Amino acid sequence: MSVLEGSMIDQLRATHRAAAATLPYTHVADLRIGGASVRSTGSAHETVVDPATGETWGSVPEGTASDVDAAVAAARAAFPSWAARTPTERADALRRMADAVERRAEVLAITNTLENGSPIAETGGAASNAAAILRVFASLSSYLEEPDIRPFPGGVNETVVARDPIGVCALIAPWNFPINLVVIKLAPALLAGCTVVIKPASPTPLSIRFLLDAADEAGIPPGVINLVTGGGATGEILVRHPDVDKVAFTGSTPVGRRIAAACGELLRPVTLELGGKSAAIILPDADLDAMSSVLVRSCVRNTGQTCYISTRLIATPERYDALVDMVTATVGAARVGDPLDPATVFGPVATAAQRDKVMGYVRSGIAEDARVTVGGDIAPPIEGGSFVAPTVFADVSPDMRIAREEIFGPIITIIPARDVDDAVAISNSTNFGLGGIVFGSDEDAAFQVARRVDTGSIGVNFFASNHYAPFGGRHDSGLGVEYGIEGLNAYLTPQSVHRRSR
Repeated sequence: MSVLEGSMIDQLRATHRAAAATLPYTHVADLRIGGASVRSTGSAHETVVDPATGETWGSVPEGTASDVDAAVAAARAAFPSWAARTPTERADALRRMADAVERRAEVLAITNTLENGSPIAETGGAASNAAAILRVFASLSSYLEEPDIRPFPGGVNETVVARDPIGVCALIAPWNFPINLVVIKLAPALLAGCTVVIKPASPTPLSIRFLLDAADEAGIPPGVINLVTGGGATGEILVRHPDVDKVAFTGSTPVGRRIAAACGELLRPVTLELGGKSAAIILPDADLDAMSSVLVRSCVRNTGQTCYISTRLIATPERYDALVDMVTATVGAARVGDPLDPATVFGPVATAAQRDKVMGYVRSGIAEDARVTVGGDIAPPIEGGSFVAPTVFADVSPDMRIAREEIFGPIITIIPARDVDDAVAISNSTNFGLGGIVFGSDEDAAFQVARRVDTGSIGVNFFASNHYAPFGGRHDSGLGVEYGIEGLNAYLTPQSVHRRSR
């Protein structure tokens, strides 16, 4: 990787400025409340910075307590009529919204890439994935329509279990996947009959507006979906608002703890999808050629800024050296560069602060005598942007900081294990429990190993989210689940009506 200089940097900046000039949302003065663009009651704004160039290209209002009040009030006002619609009617609206999101795929992808530096090859799929989530939840409408009647013991009487929407929901999303990590909350909330206030992360407040445009096109009534932008202070006001009935948050474990504490104090339901330090166990019979084809997506997806990726690779002696060689070659061959280039695999990390944090981990690994096989503490590939050289550490011990803490950057650690039992023990020697993978040619044996890993989700020879199956973390990785019937139930509150058998 060579450092770009002079005219090449100028060309990069010119390309990004030209891309920003095509976008409908850059410097935005309004919030979206009650189906209308509404000026913030405050004067403060947050800037949007392109991580590839370090240049400011957008801004949004910093929402105030009065703004949050207005958004929650709009959601509360819209709740009765939206909840009164049938599940089928709400599902039809979700399907129309899915179509409308897909029509905005290109402009949404460019906005997202300029916000957080995710390669366009990644953001280009955001609209289709969001649409798929909306359609999957729409397909679950029959679950809400079918009567749930349960007999008393002895069969004399019966109970009708009704499922009511929980009410007004605060949806707070992070910057790494700003569209899909909203939609996995928004889709079940809408199907359940809830209304929402969305608070996106500070670095990514613009791309989310395309979801609201799609909702308007789909005929979702004003006030059902509201948007307030701002930082942590705005989020805290929303979490603690007295007229919010539920909070759903994806983000870091420290912030999740604070939200959980607030919701516990308020006796408010909360779903938390938090950090991870997932492991990939490489069994002695693993096919390393096949593994190489899924390595980037499974272990350093989105420039390593993904919560469930398996950044710890744990191998027994039979495959250790070959694994190090394969991972080094695969990561070293992946293209680092302009995130607007479809060939780019690794773009910048999302912010300058995140770059500095990741580089701190790189230097920590070097100081603790982990062996760098590619990358390391070297000059960034593009000056001015928040780039980190993709780095592989071998000969890592489980007690090293880079093996214990979530890094959220393009860093892979490779840890030797004595045998399979030791690999499982190392995998479980973490406070997190979100994702994971077991690689092995004997998939039945790999499945049995996977069942021994203490984590919310795990794959055999690959990892992917199934929109029909629950996704959630154990321990420091969160509370509750998203996706599937289980994710829908998080937005429902049951009522048991006891009656005499007919």
